[in-house]
Amino acid sequence: MAQSSRGDGSINEMVGDRLRDREETIATAESLTGGLISSTLTDVPGSSDYFERGFVTYAYDAKRQALSVAREALDEHGAVSPPVAEQMAQGARDIADTTWGVSATGIAGPGGDTADKPVGLVYIGVAYAGPWGTETSFSTSTRHVFDGDRRSIKQQTVTACLEALAEAIDTVEVDE
Repeated sequence: MAQSSRGDGSINEMVGDRLRDREETIATAESLTGGLISSTLTDVPGSSDYFERGFVTYAYDAKRQALSVAREALDEHGAVSPPVAEQMAQGARDIADTTWGVSATGIAGPGGDTADKPVGLVYIGVAYAGPWGTETSFSTSTRHVFDGDRRSIKQQTVTACLEALAEAIDTVEVDE
């Protein structure tokens, strides 16, 4: 299980508890992690209370077809970019009709890097669907550069993705 850097147990359990308590749902959109975020979320017993589905969209066409990522974003910025991470998260959220969408796109290596995009570069997207008419929906992305081999970069990405989701959940007020 992914461990939180905060030292308070497994981040996937903490995220699951928050989603369940708030009666919210999640969908994932993954590239470099190949389903590892979804797998980590569903390692928690009872995750069917909040986990809707995961999309593994490794190729450009998969991102366009399954998540409605704009061709222009892919062409202008490449798959490993803030706009694509945000659009992946938005697409997962909107297509699955969930409260939250999270995404990860990056370069796990050992090859595939460029001068501008090194091995270990990852963008994580988080998208929230606020209640209609509240104008509280949002999407964000964060940039990370992780060290290590392919497996290590993928695992660090999962942990960072779940931590970003937990932080985003904490920023959204819920009506009691």
